Amino acid sequence: MLNSKADLQRWSLFLLLLGGSGNTVAEALYLDELVVTGTRTERQLLDTPVRTEVVTAKELERTHARSMKEALENVPGVQLREVHGKPGYEVWLQGVEADRVLVLIDGMPMTATTGSSVDVSQLAVLDIERVEVVKGAVSAQYGSAGIGGVVNIITRPPASGFSGHFTADVGTYGDQNPSGSDADPARYSARASVQGGNEQLALRLSASHQHSDGIDPQPETWARPGDEYDRTDLSFRTDWSPNSNHRLSAAVARFEEESGSRFTERNPPFVINQGKDETVTRTRYTLAGDHGRNSDLRAGWAAVHETLNDDTLKYTASSVFDDRRAESTLSRFSAHLGKPVGLSHHLQAGVDVNRETLKQTKDGASELGAEPRRQRGSQEVWVQDTWMPTANLELVPGVRFQNDSDFGTHTAPKINARYDLIRTDSLTGFLRGGVGAGYRVPNLKERHFTFDHSQLGYIVQGTPDLEPEQSVSYQFGGGLSWNRSAWLEANAFFNDIEQLIQTSPDAEATEARNDGVQVFSYENLAEARTWGFETTAGWEPSEHWRLTAGYTLTRTEDVATGDELNRRPRHQARLGLDGPFWLPGLSWSARLRYQSEEFVNAASGTESPGYTTADLKLNYQFSDQLRLFAGAENITGEQRDFSNANEDFRPVAGRFLYAGLTVSFGQ
Repeated sequence: MLNSKADLQRWSLFLLLLGGSGNTVAEALYLDELVVTGTRTERQLLDTPVRTEVVTAKELERTHARSMKEALENVPGVQLREVHGKPGYEVWLQGVEADRVLVLIDGMPMTATTGSSVDVSQLAVLDIERVEVVKGAVSAQYGSAGIGGVVNIITRPPASGFSGHFTADVGTYGDQNPSGSDADPARYSARASVQGGNEQLALRLSASHQHSDGIDPQPETWARPGDEYDRTDLSFRTDWSPNSNHRLSAAVARFEEESGSRFTERNPPFVINQGKDETVTRTRYTLAGDHGRNSDLRAGWAAVHETLNDDTLKYTASSVFDDRRAESTLSRFSAHLGKPVGLSHHLQAGVDVNRETLKQTKDGASELGAEPRRQRGSQEVWVQDTWMPTANLELVPGVRFQNDSDFGTHTAPKINARYDLIRTDSLTGFLRGGVGAGYRVPNLKERHFTFDHSQLGYIVQGTPDLEPEQSVSYQFGGGLSWNRSAWLEANAFFNDIEQLIQTSPDAEATEARNDGVQVFSYENLAEARTWGFETTAGWEPSEHWRLTAGYTLTRTEDVATGDELNRRPRHQARLGLDGPFWLPGLSWSARLRYQSEEFVNAASGTESPGYTTADLKLNYQFSDQLRLFAGAENITGEQRDFSNANEDFRPVAGRFLYAGLTVSFGQ
């Protein structure tokens, strides 16, 4: 037990002597990180009234994250679900599916890349300052559709001067390389960025490429459990600051993915080898302004337009078929104002205007019924007040008004509160809670899209007459911090969702196909509840050592049947430890992840096994211009049983060993 500041200092000295000096450059403590997602105003993480978890730029570098999937996998309570039939992953929060989790870039939404959710493995780690995660529908800032929460990717502005970096790595899955050779480079990536300018005008050009041959424990067979893919990102951004009060930003980004899956379809007495090639492209344009940065009245606005194309083609040895082409567009304009009022209030208000379109064809014929293109629009207004009635109490009430072109008007109120039990130079203790209403209208894909995985034995068809989902989210917890370097937080949550949109078998459509492929459709089937608690803890005794841990208990219920919801593990745990070696500049990081068993089918009691994975990362800062790194992911080789893949959701990839380098220049 540590009883005084002197005790902590002695332990810190012991750890430094054990591990050596490491990198001598100081870095900000975790609790000092600035966050904006909960309130849209910059607050230090320790002081925010809305519970927020952060993946810092240092953590991204330390763990060699290449994509947002890898960036998020060590956040306590975040569930990364494999997208069925694709080489991608989606985010679930507090037992709530990815369709109900908002993934944003600088506060602006993205087009769903698979089904109705964002595939976070398609988002490269380029120019990211931090990633903020807010769980539950408690923030009025970014829309009521985030019933499960918000993942906000904050990018850094281009820097003045002239600088850049290049990072590359290559690795192997050993005996699971599709080539059959253990030493072949089965997966590699490269990314680069160059920026320059002055305090008034700065530019940045960035690029990333990721390649994987896939994963194949039996290379001699046709079927390949892990898909091959190539992912390329290009982005350009320019920022102009005519003076210290104003900043304008313009950006364009292009993403391309080509992937290939191979599978064997068994329809006795026939065994047919098939494949599917898929091409995804996303083009995103963004304009934004930040005004009054040094005044009481601060205003901001942003406009984004994004076009997503997803084309698939299936084939056998003798034919090609199902040439399916889909195009989705998303346009949004957002603006907000904020101003202190008196000594205890900070008022904010904003407006969001949205428009979405969807077009889909199969072999040249529209699959959206009589209309070749579907569209919807909405207008939303929100108001929020940050009120400090006393020095220890902070209240943040807010409300969002929404008018949808297809579903009319709705109002979603929210409130958050924080009470400081104790606040001294060394000790902080607080209580924090929130209640928020969620409201999600069925998106165009759920109403009109055909999600075709007939190669896996099923398809999902849209249902035009769906009703909106509604929810209430309750969050309550507290925390302690000592010297801003050690912390413990706990949070209980309860989410009640009505008119839950789920997929269910469509017997009539299945019979009409008469080819063994099962047809599902979307329906407002159920009321569901998720509840549990989350704990996180950490200790940073020095700039070289860091220990973090997290545990999440999640319980769920389908109110109609009393069964638990499928694919929600009850227990999750995370453990991280970072430290230096004796050699200056050489450091190591270990990450441990545990997940308990989860129901495949709660009604029948079928479960997927629990599992534990561990990663080890090494970093050597050879000089200011050169960093070498290496790692072993999934050291224990924990992996699913591919002969029973429909009931085993453990990791697809086994052990992965890699090495790489980063070369930097300039400031």
